[in-house]
Amino acid sequence: MLYLSQMLGTSVEDQQRSRSGKLIDVLIPEEQVGSDEAAYPGALLVEGEADNLWRIPLQAVERHEDAFRLRIPEAQLTPYQAAEREVQLAQDVLDKQVIDIEHRKAVRVNDICFDDDWRVLGIDTTTLGLIRRLAPPWLLGQRGQHTHVALIPWADVELIGAVRPDGEEQAAVPTIAANLAPIAKVAHVPTGHLGELHPADIAEIVHQLTSGQGARLIERLDDETAADTMEEIDTERQLHILDNLAPARAATILQAMGPDEVADLLAQMPQERAQELLRLMEPEDSEEVQELLGYEKDTAGGLMTTDYIVLNQTRTAQEALETVRTNIREQDVRLAYIYCVKDESQEEQHMLGVISLWDLLIAAPTQTLAEIMEMDVVSVQADSDAQSVAEIMAKYNLLAVPVVDENETLQGVITVDDVLDVLLPPERRRRPTRMY
Repeated sequence: MLYLSQMLGTSVEDQQRSRSGKLIDVLIPEEQVGSDEAAYPGALLVEGEADNLWRIPLQAVERHEDAFRLRIPEAQLTPYQAAEREVQLAQDVLDKQVIDIEHRKAVRVNDICFDDDWRVLGIDTTTLGLIRRLAPPWLLGQRGQHTHVALIPWADVELIGAVRPDGEEQAAVPTIAANLAPIAKVAHVPTGHLGELHPADIAEIVHQLTSGQGARLIERLDDETAADTMEEIDTERQLHILDNLAPARAATILQAMGPDEVADLLAQMPQERAQELLRLMEPEDSEEVQELLGYEKDTAGGLMTTDYIVLNQTRTAQEALETVRTNIREQDVRLAYIYCVKDESQEEQHMLGVISLWDLLIAAPTQTLAEIMEMDVVSVQADSDAQSVAEIMAKYNLLAVPVVDENETLQGVITVDDVLDVLLPPERRRRPTRMY
């Protein structure tokens, strides 16, 4: 077994055994990151005596106990030029922060292991890996250098995005899955294992990262997952993440979020920045958010969302269920109730009744909503305070409550998750515990 830390700095000799330079990195094709196929380095990066850099194909060197020896004349060496589809293991992976997806915590790559024929075996995140890098070989001895450690298999590596400390984007590098994921450089690739996690778990990971790293992570998720994840992140971190995203991408993610969530977020931004993002959103979505911005934060109006389903009372249960399916597929509207009205095509809706999804599921397909709806609807006024709303929902065991104006016209709906934020103490509101 070979470890990258032990190879870095090793002398590279020419065919006459004179020193030509030293090994400073190992290069691997990007497509071999996360592949189930065996992965092998494509070349070594060598720094010459005159500080010139050479890219030496792996087959052009042979490994000896204390040096690498060239199989070709030094004059045939190729000057190094960074390749877009190539990963530098020492620069881009070694000592980089990674995400342990299984345990949802940030760890660090302490070493990279190869077998004797240069096949990449995996990632070492143990303390021994760090000691191996920092301690001189004579201190470790043979036993310390060859002690078996549990590796993260290289086949469980995938690419993910990150950012330089100065905010500049970088080329792609591996993220360890297994499930692990390095936060290192921007990669225009699918999110893989990370995108399969629950948004609340991804949000917990984001809270362990810098704002720039969190932004790169969010940026690479699909719109729906990015939006769901943002809704699980505390407001302060949301603002920092949006500051690290391009305005167009930020607007796209906001557009996929619930309008009430977006209104709460934009209300914390400088007005100029909020207006910029609103202009980039679709007009219909932007108008909904601007309406919600007119309400005070700690009122029913400030808690409500305008994403809900209204249907004519003459619709059948079968039609209602199909509408629910369509709204989930196309709009991601997932509410426990349907609100019945006289004419669903009107802009202003006066509620006639409400039906829970459970009642809808057991109803005969041909039954009309008028036959199965509850007419005694519990509702709140838009200016009701948040604590009162929470008490009403608890009293009547509701998963959502409609918000109406003085004319009983439906204005929006408050869902139980938003009420929980009111009931929980401030330190527990959508702020996963830091794990470092």
